Amino acid sequence: MRMARLAAPLVLLLGAGVARAHDADIIYAQVRRAPADGPEVHALLTMTASTLSLLLPADADGDGDISQADLDARRAALKVGLWDAVPLTAAGASCARKEHSARRRESYVELTATFICPPGPLRQTFTVLSLLPSNYKVVLGTYGGEGGQLFADSRQPSVDIPERGAAPASGFAPGFGGWVQLGMKHIFEGIDHLAFLLALLLVGGTLKRVLWMVTAFTVAHSLTLGATALGFILLDPERTRWVEAAIALSIIYVAAENLVLRQHRHRALITFLFGLVHGFGFASVLSGYGLGQQVVKGLLGFNLGVELGQAVLVVALLPIMRLIQRRPTAHRWTVRVLSSVILVAGGVWLVERLG
Repeated sequence: MRMARLAAPLVLLLGAGVARAHDADIIYAQVRRAPADGPEVHALLTMTASTLSLLLPADADGDGDISQADLDARRAALKVGLWDAVPLTAAGASCARKEHSARRRESYVELTATFICPPGPLRQTFTVLSLLPSNYKVVLGTYGGEGGQLFADSRQPSVDIPERGAAPASGFAPGFGGWVQLGMKHIFEGIDHLAFLLALLLVGGTLKRVLWMVTAFTVAHSLTLGATALGFILLDPERTRWVEAAIALSIIYVAAENLVLRQHRHRALITFLFGLVHGFGFASVLSGYGLGQQVVKGLLGFNLGVELGQAVLVVALLPIMRLIQRRPTAHRWTVRVLSSVILVAGGVWLVERLG
């Protein structure tokens, strides 16, 4: 009974995380003068269609999908609901917006605008963040990757845009730490990935076996994450849907194996195979941002953040599991109850993602 009471909050936690397992919570931006000393400034924003839907009713025909026709029909709404909420200034003076457009890409929406600005340093304020959940960030990519990336959030929505050719900020890979933080955040908030790791650790066995499993998972998801984020493998919305369903299936399989099998000799191989699938899940986050030339730095930082978050979880959970394993009865019931909860959660995710 005690284990059942302890499992109840876990059921609620797993269920609450279903819808937001891999939500994209970034807006990617670029701003540049063209030519470098001229009055014309080009701005680019990319975001997922779901993010745009949080800002304005972009689905003009109400069919549940945002098409190019929807964006064309919502041109006036984009002007007010989006571009008026990301004002641009030069040396403190407001820039005048000349034109704007919207394009539906395969995995994201690309929004562009042209401004006429007076001379002086540029500054953009993303007041649009006040309309989004507090976890959203804007990543401002600088010219050709010269200076790393800058991050804005609801607490600090304004960003000073570095001039072309400006010296990079001091320290290793400016903006790299922001990507690391986003990777860690994703693993901690990715409730399905947490469930998968917990299911593995429940019957992890010796420290050597756990290290083999973690290494196999790391190598596998790094391969597919890199291949997808760099464009070698393309994830359209339909493929992403099947990837999410496959992740749910991996959770169901590992949880069921915990309940049925007494020996788990091939866990490293199973973990590697499912790690490939989870890598596609991680990649679906990056691919929705339209990072362009900044994808390599984003990929490296994001992947490192995922690894660090995973390491923190293993370090925190492994001593607890080792302690429980010393008490066979407690270990047996812990595996049964938690694996059952994870199995049910995986089933719920599978139904939702295929629905």
